[in-house]
Amino acid sequence: MDSLTPWRVIASNTSWIEGAAVEQLKQTAQLPGMSQVWGLPDLHPGKGSPVGASFLNHNLIYPHLVGNDIGCGMGLWQTDITQRKAKPDRWFHKLTGIEGPWDGDHSAWLAEFGLSPTGFENALGTIGGGNHFAELQKVQRVIDQESLAASGIDAAKVLLLVHSGSRGLGEAILRRHTDQHGAKGLSADSPEAADYLLAHNQAVNWAEANRALIAQRVLETLGMGGTRLLDICHNNVVKYPQGWLHRKGAAPADVPLAVIPGSRGSYSYLVTPIASENSGWSIAHGAGRKWTRHDSKARLKDRYKADDLRKTRLGSWVICQDRDLLYEEAPQAYKPIEQVVADLQDAGLVKVIAELAPLVTYKVRKDDDA
Repeated sequence: MDSLTPWRVIASNTSWIEGAAVEQLKQTAQLPGMSQVWGLPDLHPGKGSPVGASFLNHNLIYPHLVGNDIGCGMGLWQTDITQRKAKPDRWFHKLTGIEGPWDGDHSAWLAEFGLSPTGFENALGTIGGGNHFAELQKVQRVIDQESLAASGIDAAKVLLLVHSGSRGLGEAILRRHTDQHGAKGLSADSPEAADYLLAHNQAVNWAEANRALIAQRVLETLGMGGTRLLDICHNNVVKYPQGWLHRKGAAPADVPLAVIPGSRGSYSYLVTPIASENSGWSIAHGAGRKWTRHDSKARLKDRYKADDLRKTRLGSWVICQDRDLLYEEAPQAYKPIEQVVADLQDAGLVKVIAELAPLVTYKVRKDDDA
């Protein structure tokens, strides 16, 4: 990489990387104070700045680079159900009601995460739209038995992966900032930055609390127990010795364990990340979009009936009764996860522990489905 152009795309020549995403990466690299920008193999265009990237700035914080879903991330639980006793078809019909407000004690739940009520309690414990999901999975293939044993994961047990964020809370925080400052960066030692970081950190914790409650609701609905194995955030800004690192759809590499999910019709990958400054201490957070949501609907609606997309090529079930979302989030709309993971391996950024296969993916259940 030319030292005069502080940006880099970590991907092979065979990977699908849109020119528009690279242009957004270049533009972001020109922001004041920016010292380095990295695009990961799941890089794709976002609203103003790319998704699947990390951005290092010396002394400025840019809330729009974190985006509206502050704290979005992945949580993984090991259930007490073995694969041998898995009943995906029954779970497909039994899982319902996760969209509605939780009827438990919101204040007590938030207090466990060091939080007070925020006014967004009705969204606590809900998955949300877009690419968010809760997915029951099984270990399909073990690649590194020693690392799997060290992770505490029992290959015979069903797993639950939850992908969600701070819901309307993060949106409100970003809107409040942009209403006052637009896309302008905040000096890290300013009162405005302190206010944003306080709200940001609360949203990150709220998102973790949200994922934990989603998991509890899913497990209780299916009569399962579960133990959390990991929870990592891929939309945030973190202080490093080198500066302020903004992650937008980029998972941290300085954690012992991570899951890189594919689309709903492909495998996910349990990996050991390898932290490197050459990647902004980050790895891909998923497969990354290949088509926009509009293009996905246009390409697929005449080719597939909605019911065709509720059962994947792997035999798993997809609970998604929002018809537009079903097409927008179809497996065909995403890059091949195998290529994304291979690029990370080739760059020395991950070691693959196991492949995880979907059993049931929950996105949204509605009564008015047609």
